[in-house]
Amino acid sequence: MIDDLYSIEESAYRDSVIHRLDARVKLLVALAGIVAVVAMPYSTRIYELGAVLFALSLVLWVFSRLSPAIYLRRLALILPFGIFIIGFQVFVKNPYYEVFHPIAVLPFGIAIYAESVEFASILLVKFIVSISFIILLSSTTKMQDLLDAAGRLGMPREFTLSLGMMIRYLFVFAGMLGKVWSAMETRCFDPLDRALPYRYRFRQLGYTIGMIFIRSYEQGERTYTSMLCRGYGANASLHIRSKPLRTGEVAFLVGALAFIGLSAVMIYIRP
Repeated sequence: MIDDLYSIEESAYRDSVIHRLDARVKLLVALAGIVAVVAMPYSTRIYELGAVLFALSLVLWVFSRLSPAIYLRRLALILPFGIFIIGFQVFVKNPYYEVFHPIAVLPFGIAIYAESVEFASILLVKFIVSISFIILLSSTTKMQDLLDAAGRLGMPREFTLSLGMMIRYLFVFAGMLGKVWSAMETRCFDPLDRALPYRYRFRQLGYTIGMIFIRSYEQGERTYTSMLCRGYGANASLHIRSKPLRTGEVAFLVGALAFIGLSAVMIYIRP
């Protein structure tokens, strides 16, 4: 798990046309794609818009020259969180339909409705398209570049400063957890060993979690003291220098936003 955290940005340091784009361009395109698919009313037209936007993200992924395995692996990590909510919808009579036709009746009076299945599939399309744009953005853009892009687009300095500190010290805390985990392995303790009693394993894991909290608190105190020594105060902010967009980046941004907007409007107004 720790190794996966350290390599989370490995794909973002590669070189391609998409990687070299300004982070503001990629952020705005991803945001436009997500807003377009989420704002589309709940109807079967979302299938068409979802196919168009997913094709756009797929084309951008091809130009990024990243392996499809990276996308599939990250999608597999996120998919269970959405599938649980989406799968639950097939049993619910949602307010977007007036008449419901049961297609299966399960024990305890639970029924599966055709309209609810359609609604769940619409949610699935929205979820897949949104996650695809997020994966594309995170896989081709460094964390610090995303932070700078958000600051240049007008995000409040309090947010950029807090996010910058979180990104910087996330790996510090991961290193602490790695040291604790190595200490447990040195003492031949495996929390997944079924031969050990459950109560003993839970108690040791509780000690580990408590130790991480204590070390995090101590690290936070040291970090805050260091910040005060360096002049940190209520008016402190993260310095983000200005950076103009190149002509090609502006053209790509305008073209992508126009394509996303026109696709959503044409599908929405189509009789």
